[in-house]
Amino acid sequence: MSSDIEQALRQVLAANFPALPLHEPVQQAALRPAVAALSLRRLARGRTLFAQGQPARAFYAVLSGEIEARFTGLDGSVSVLELVQAPRLFGLAAFAAAQPSSYEALARRPSQLLVIGPAAYLALMDGLPGFARALLAEFAHRYDGTLRLLEASRHRSAPERFQLALAQLRRERALCPPQQDGWQAVQATQAELAALANLSRQTVNQLLAQVEEEGLLRRSYRCLWLRG
Repeated sequence: MSSDIEQALRQVLAANFPALPLHEPVQQAALRPAVAALSLRRLARGRTLFAQGQPARAFYAVLSGEIEARFTGLDGSVSVLELVQAPRLFGLAAFAAAQPSSYEALARRPSQLLVIGPAAYLALMDGLPGFARALLAEFAHRYDGTLRLLEASRHRSAPERFQLALAQLRRERALCPPQQDGWQAVQATQAELAALANLSRQTVNQLLAQVEEEGLLRRSYRCLWLRG
């Protein structure tokens, strides 16, 4: 089990913090205490990992599957914040700030997670050279992204929000690099795109049809083909 956890940790660190020199002897030795404190967790489809308002006892990395991060407003309306896929980290802010989670996380598909609790977090922060700086840079990047989404949700038109959501899905869920003719497959459905853009499915269907007429998009089962 420890070898599986170490391999998972290395993959997550390499994907999220590519500048960390994990192959160096100092880094390799620094990983051992963190590996000893980590655990793996499996979630069935539809199972909740943590609820909105629940104390954050760990943060996580998706190893396989997909996690939906969503916020429920006072009026009961649900907004999808992010569709988290491997090998992305999530739950960082609430855990680091020792605050309750501001959103709910549940499995959209059967998923496996790397659970990073307090002991593993301290081992990485105090023992792994460069990790703290890399994590701070990731926080700053996500904060900027959150501000952009907030600005979009309050001030941007439906087509602009649609394009932002489409670009986010392309970054996070592209199935392959762009082909020679410029087309790229993105694993996404119309419903997922609507939830991410905070638009109705009818509006998204109309916007998809417009982009399709322009020759920049094709639709297939649970997949969008984007060009350019």
